[in-house]
Amino acid sequence: MYNEYFGLKESPFSIAPDPRYLYMSGQHREALAHLLYGFNSDGGFVLLTGEVGTGKTTVCRCLLEQIPENSAIAFILNPKLTVGELLATICDEFGIKYPEDNASIKVFVDLINAYLLDTHAGGCKAVLIIDEAQNLSSEVLEQLRLLTNLETNRRKLLRIMLIGQPELRDKLSKPELRQLSQRIIARYHLCELSRKDVGAYVTHRLAVAGLRNQLFPESIINKVYRLSGGVPRLINVLCDRALLGTYARNKDIVNASTLTEAAREVFGEMKSQRPGKYRKAAAWILSLFVFIVVGVVLAATYYNNESQKVAVNETIEPDIMESGELQNLDRPDGGQINRSSEPAFQELFRLWGITYRSEKNDSACSRAKADGLQCYRGLGNLNNLRNLNRPAVLKLFDDEGREYYAALTGLKAKSAVLAFGAETREVPLKDIESYWLGEYTLFWRPPPDYNEVIKPGMESPVVQWLDKQLAQVQGGTARPGESFEFDDKLVNQVKKFQFAEGITPDGIVGTKTLIHLNTATGSDIPTLIEKKDN
Repeated sequence: MYNEYFGLKESPFSIAPDPRYLYMSGQHREALAHLLYGFNSDGGFVLLTGEVGTGKTTVCRCLLEQIPENSAIAFILNPKLTVGELLATICDEFGIKYPEDNASIKVFVDLINAYLLDTHAGGCKAVLIIDEAQNLSSEVLEQLRLLTNLETNRRKLLRIMLIGQPELRDKLSKPELRQLSQRIIARYHLCELSRKDVGAYVTHRLAVAGLRNQLFPESIINKVYRLSGGVPRLINVLCDRALLGTYARNKDIVNASTLTEAAREVFGEMKSQRPGKYRKAAAWILSLFVFIVVGVVLAATYYNNESQKVAVNETIEPDIMESGELQNLDRPDGGQINRSSEPAFQELFRLWGITYRSEKNDSACSRAKADGLQCYRGLGNLNNLRNLNRPAVLKLFDDEGREYYAALTGLKAKSAVLAFGAETREVPLKDIESYWLGEYTLFWRPPPDYNEVIKPGMESPVVQWLDKQLAQVQGGTARPGESFEFDDKLVNQVKKFQFAEGITPDGIVGTKTLIHLNTATGSDIPTLIEKKDN
């Protein structure tokens, strides 16, 4: 209805899983890489989970566009089936003929096995993809495991990809399904988009639909993020209704009142069907609104010592911040927390056992290099930092757009520990994403003689170091010699390590791979997640 009005070729916020509209955030790229890894493997299960509307099905359809056309694909969308119905559906999807009145599981399995052998002999790969897999019964899951027993002497004949909601992970952790769980060769969990990604997501979809102008100002994007919780499907519905309202009001861009009205319509209609997580998000927003209206501010207890006076072995009990308080940085004595990056970097150096005092023309990164460390500056989300598992300095923004810095020193399931100089606070993850656009800096320790990315074909002492590190992690034996080539065998070891760590398995040893090697082999490396919680 509004497409012609805004100059759009098509509706940008359809909830149909069109791969053209897939916004490849960092975690969506990781999810796709895991699916591709599973497709190119020698068989087994691949598990992709995520909350409703996070883009699982769209990522899966993107996979289908990247695999060879001669691949044999069976795609099951409704897995509420009995064992017999499942096997019949698999036959239907692969185009396998079977007797109409057949009820024998053995007949189905024999026909599927013969088909898979023929497919393999023809140089093709067979893949079974099951969406909404959390609805599979234990009996059906066990039958799927038995299908992976169909194999040649060298590889499995069938690759099975299970796509589902988080309950699927819980189901697969049951003791009776441990044999299936052990056959999962790749697993990834999709989370909601960060604040930074929401803006890029909206811009991307408008661009694909043919629009280059920005219909959603930055302040409106902030509100879209808060209302949707970063869930792509909710973003689509909200933005669609907001554009419809903007068109009806004969406006050029979406404003706050139009978005508020759109949210009232969307959440009013979806109230009975949104999952508990979104109801909690709505409750959080309502609580924050009440909190602002009544002006109730819970004063945070804090430690008044300077950061240099905090002993390394001193236990700091963080103050728990209420949701929405991250922007409230006034101290009880009337002063304000230092907005410069120096106190945050002082804390970061302290965690590495280094005393840091800034000097003129001496940056934190140059000082880190002098102490045998290197800086890694990145853009990402908390999921990325959880994977890197390193304390980091975050660049934050308050409600007036002013920047300030904090050291992220701990990360839990629903909260994180931030240090503002000597003051330490525990903050809900949602609050951090509301005031953080994804910019961070962390330290890591490079190997001896490290000058560049370690690539296949290199001959250098750092290659020998790499071989020794991987042998230590993977329980192997390092090869003797002073120096040797980064050969195919070592490439495979690197890919195996990368995959186990949730890194794209490309066989190239860059900063992220080295950071994970640091963690796996170094006992003196500061981490975000306590080792007992790993």
